[in-house]
Amino acid sequence: MTTHYPRIVHVDDAAPNRRRGGDIRAMLTPTVSGATSGFMGLAIIQPGDRIGEHYHPYSEEFVYVVSGDLEVDLDGVTHPLKPDQGLMIPINMRHRFRNVGDTEARMVFHCGPLAPRPELGHVDTEETLEAGPPEPAKVAS
Repeated sequence: MTTHYPRIVHVDDAAPNRRRGGDIRAMLTPTVSGATSGFMGLAIIQPGDRIGEHYHPYSEEFVYVVSGDLEVDLDGVTHPLKPDQGLMIPINMRHRFRNVGDTEARMVFHCGPLAPRPELGHVDTEETLEAGPPEPAKVAS
């Protein structure tokens, strides 16, 4: 059995993942930290960029906006997200994030519980790399 000690991980030590848009850094994962209940990371989203629509069939996602002006579509309804706001996204809820400001946005996320296998934890519902702008969503009242 491998013993994992408390881990401190700098964002620069986490590999950037740009497959779904933005720059997603999975920082505290089961592999890195020995976590058993979920994983945590940072999303860095440049002005005009987005993280494509997806859902998590096994995990809730907790989000905290550190900086920037974001919009999130939750099952097709748009909501503004500002610094110092948190959001809990339920299991199976489709969601995408857009940076609608003129500065970089940073968002901390945590997903838990873990899926039975990593490849089952994230389901993309749109193409991101070749996709144009997403369809406009309804705005929440």
